[in-house]
Amino acid sequence: MQTLATQDYIVFFAYFVIIVGYGFWIYNRKKKAQTSSNDYFLAEGSLTWWAIGASLIASNISAEQFIGMSGSGFKMGLAIATYEWMAAATLVIVAIFFMPVYLKNKIFTMPQYLKKRYNSDVAMIMAVFWLLLYVLVNLTSILYLGALAISSISGLNITFCMVFLAFFAVMITLGGMKVIGYTDVIQVFFLILGGLVTTYLALNLVAAEFGSEGVISGFNLMREKADDHFHMIFDTSNPNYMDLPGLSVLIGGMLIINLNYWGCNQYITQRALGADLKTARGGILFAAFLKLLMPVIVVLPGIAAYVLYQNGHFQTEMLQDGSVNPDRAYPILLNLLPVGLKGLSFAALTAAIVASLAGKANSIATIFTLDIYKEKINVIADEKKLVNIGKLTIITAMIIAVVVAPFLGIDKKGGFQYIQEYTGFVSPGVFAMFILGFFWKKTTSNAALFATIGGFIMSILFKFMPAVIDLSFLHPMGFAVPNADGVYEIPFIDRMGFVFALCVIGMYFISIYENKKGLKPNGLEVDKTMFRMSPSFTVGMLVILSLLAALYTLFW
Repeated sequence: MQTLATQDYIVFFAYFVIIVGYGFWIYNRKKKAQTSSNDYFLAEGSLTWWAIGASLIASNISAEQFIGMSGSGFKMGLAIATYEWMAAATLVIVAIFFMPVYLKNKIFTMPQYLKKRYNSDVAMIMAVFWLLLYVLVNLTSILYLGALAISSISGLNITFCMVFLAFFAVMITLGGMKVIGYTDVIQVFFLILGGLVTTYLALNLVAAEFGSEGVISGFNLMREKADDHFHMIFDTSNPNYMDLPGLSVLIGGMLIINLNYWGCNQYITQRALGADLKTARGGILFAAFLKLLMPVIVVLPGIAAYVLYQNGHFQTEMLQDGSVNPDRAYPILLNLLPVGLKGLSFAALTAAIVASLAGKANSIATIFTLDIYKEKINVIADEKKLVNIGKLTIITAMIIAVVVAPFLGIDKKGGFQYIQEYTGFVSPGVFAMFILGFFWKKTTSNAALFATIGGFIMSILFKFMPAVIDLSFLHPMGFAVPNADGVYEIPFIDRMGFVFALCVIGMYFISIYENKKGLKPNGLEVDKTMFRMSPSFTVGMLVILSLLAALYTLFW
């Protein structure tokens, strides 16, 4: 079992003191005599563009990226980076089209948007759904996978790791969104610095393995020794096609995954909803720049571990129950770091986990307090009461996660890809409901309910369709590939695209029918002037899109 040296614990303890101390300083410096609920949950007007951008990344990157995406890098290569690079393009779309609609209509939570655009029934159904999803799936998986990773590196008991992570996150979260936002700046610094150190070591190990030195030489050797791991677009003959099906990662279901995550997710959009449009757009653009860097930190180490494994290293360490477990790649590399630097990278991994926990807990508190407690339980609650309920919700949610997580067997269900696939059961319907609600005023509440409930049912039907229907006729178009048993299955990214299209079609006909019967849906305030871009934003957008085009051209 691996352990940390005394110097590593000193480095990590210094990080802990810095984060908590800075959080208390921010809280005391920015607190008001009477904190409002909007200020507590959204840090209304308090976050700068760089704090918003850093907080977006800190909340997004967690154990499933460091461990799961590095594992996917080991298994399938750089192609998994399409989640990160397409997210950069998606963030640009969200900044241009989504944020103006939210801010112009004074939307602070996703259920609030649904109530304003559709009705209270749709809003309450989704509020309860999101609350259950965030607590029982997202919070527990972040906590358990994070504790599992930290336990494998430090040798500490996994239960102790869960309790520590939960306590650490609560210490930050109780200060509200302003504390989360500003401490996330330091968290991202540790995350990127520690991640780059690990990547630097991994590339140098590859170079040394083949009698060379330097990170450039290591990268070039990786491309030479594992050329099949440096292609972004797979064809149907690739064994990983089910996970990343060809051009669909550019123009198909991948867009739905990213647009739903970055544009319709309380956990993410909450960082920008308390700012003005210029600041929100600047923060989102900054996050897009950081997204371009993430594959260097979370994917390249996995590919390096693959090259070293193919050359005879980590033959025992990579095994779990007699077979290779790609998710072991990143922890193995961390354990090779020298004393002190290992503590820094350990701090980086912890920073990613704690920031995600804090962001998720704050979103849980926001939805429960503003959309359930304030709406249905205590409609006359004052601001102080709402803030206190929010804090109590944070503590309760974290306790539930600590108690429930060990019984879910999360570690046995795979890493990053599993999370993406099963989130995809609900993403197409939810995104269809949001996007038509934004830009088509005729969309009705019943159409929204159809997308939410019908989208979930259709996703399940598509998942199990191969058991009753021969889908081989879809193979020439790349929409179905045979599994190990010769049964043709639809890749989950394509499945999401099909379900989204069916949801939009269904919503269209339901809305047209109800419109003809005289139903007048609630509309949002939307006009063309809302989407105008400043010269500085336009330049930043063009730089990001140009870099993306260059990366995909280089690794096509």
